[in-house]
Amino acid sequence: MEPLTESQVIENLRQTEDPSAQYYAAWWLGKMRSRHPDAVPLLLATLGALDNSPVDPNRRGVALNAIRAMGLLKDERTDGALLDRLHSKDYSVREEAARSLGTMGSHAAAETIRSLLASGVEGAGREQPSSPLLQEPCEALLEALGDIGIKDAATLATIQPFTRHQRPLICSAACRALLQLTGDSCWGEQLTQLLLHPDPLVRRGALLDLGAAGWTAAVPMIRAAAVEPSLKLVALKRLAETSGDPQVLDVMDALL
Repeated sequence: MEPLTESQVIENLRQTEDPSAQYYAAWWLGKMRSRHPDAVPLLLATLGALDNSPVDPNRRGVALNAIRAMGLLKDERTDGALLDRLHSKDYSVREEAARSLGTMGSHAAAETIRSLLASGVEGAGREQPSSPLLQEPCEALLEALGDIGIKDAATLATIQPFTRHQRPLICSAACRALLQLTGDSCWGEQLTQLLLHPDPLVRRGALLDLGAAGWTAAVPMIRAAAVEPSLKLVALKRLAETSGDPQVLDVMDALL
């Protein structure tokens, strides 16, 4: 089967009869960092399905993939639409919008993201009734603040309470953001402690957060962590990209 061309993918996103084709098309455009002139307008058009009542689950899936693609394309024309989706009633929509705005480094989103976290561990970080979800997608929101990179006192004060959250992955996201913003090794040391956590999901999350933070002092701990080698390579690749330290590549070679 011949691979799809960019023009075919664009037409698959444009049509509305087959949501599965749209779903793949939205993913493809982000993955391939498409610069086709119709890519962003068509991705934005998919978000309208989120305003319907009830929301069609297939169209919702397309819209979520479109939000993810917008983060990868980093086109300023999507800023306003993604900011609007931070106020969505849909938890996953807020979560993916935050991740994309963080990936884009959108300074315009920082104030809104802080406001969503402002109620702290007892508010935004509280579990929803009869649900494993928190009131807000705190992990994504905290990571976004770190990626956006605004280092003012308001941002640091918003993040710090979450380093004491009862969920280790929320603590990890908060420490990652503070390490990115301040460079203070105390936050890196807290992350390395999470590499010793008995839950493998927590160890994996902390490993990836160390890679994203660009803290090269963590390289020996990443190498020794009880985590799959393939995931260590992912974390080290991100660490090499964020830190610019060529020695990280030598460690990657040793793992291959």
